[in-house]
Amino acid sequence: MIRIYLLMVLMFANISVLLRADTPAEGLTKKPDSWFQSVEGRDVMEHLLSWQSSYGDWPKNKDTTKSKYTGDREELKGTFDNGATLGELRALARAYRITLDERYRRAFLLGFDHVIAAQYSNGGWPQYYPLSKKYHRHITFNDGTMIRILEFLRDATSEEDFKLLDTARRSAASKGIDRAVDCIVKCQVVVDGTPTVWCAQHDAETLVPVEARSYELASLSGSESTGILMFLMSLKDPSPEVIRAVEKGVAWFESAKIEGYRYRKSRTEAALSKDPSAPSLWARFYELKTNRPIFSDRDGVVKYDIEEIGSERRGGYTWYGTWGSKVLDAYKKWPYHQ
Repeated sequence: MIRIYLLMVLMFANISVLLRADTPAEGLTKKPDSWFQSVEGRDVMEHLLSWQSSYGDWPKNKDTTKSKYTGDREELKGTFDNGATLGELRALARAYRITLDERYRRAFLLGFDHVIAAQYSNGGWPQYYPLSKKYHRHITFNDGTMIRILEFLRDATSEEDFKLLDTARRSAASKGIDRAVDCIVKCQVVVDGTPTVWCAQHDAETLVPVEARSYELASLSGSESTGILMFLMSLKDPSPEVIRAVEKGVAWFESAKIEGYRYRKSRTEAALSKDPSAPSLWARFYELKTNRPIFSDRDGVVKYDIEEIGSERRGGYTWYGTWGSKVLDAYKKWPYHQ
């Protein structure tokens, strides 16, 4: 059983890479130890340090390794979205282990404590902390935000790079993971008495599915639910509640797959074309009650045919993907597969 579990952890790690790309900061963890001691490595880490906000986090969609931030630090808006903050923290932990530069330790602990403080008491995480007044305050599975945090905390309790953490912080990480797993199970959307999958974001208090941007409606998510299920299947000794959540989620993926079509993200050509040899597809969003794929322009009006939305959103957003195949393949090898 131990050997099977280790194989599953390795498989999950490989699949995580396929689901999303590393940020430039996270990519630094692949550098050899000698690089962090080099002039180049120290310069890059200076760049990274300069982008840390006073709260301890980093902004998204910025290459924090390329050049120094020269603006007002108080204007930096950090987040957990799009891989921000977590990649920088991983890089700092690695750099400190190798160089013992005290600045790296202090910056890491400030950011780590920020991650812990940002967790809701029910186990979820928002995109931003302090909280935004907009949709960012929702529990955010969108683009793997909460799952990235959980992977980071899990690594922080075991991997060599995180030896700088004291016992209290390791305990906080473990307890945070436990609360988050409980939150995930409770967020699983139940339709007509049957648990299905998850929305990209859930209300921070009621846990019900909620919309984010105008074209990201409250729905069942074929994309975000993939990352959630992959994480749940990576847990050692999952509870009966987790096992049931996985089984029901996998059953939904089986029922929701779309066969015989190939997807092309384009503003000028048809999104779907018939192709019997194409891999199974899943829509990004499914209507909560009907389980029909749904699409929308920025006006938030539901459409059931992707060709009915304008070219800007049709080609500027990923509406279909092969995400579910990863779930179905992993489930076949899961030790708790019924």
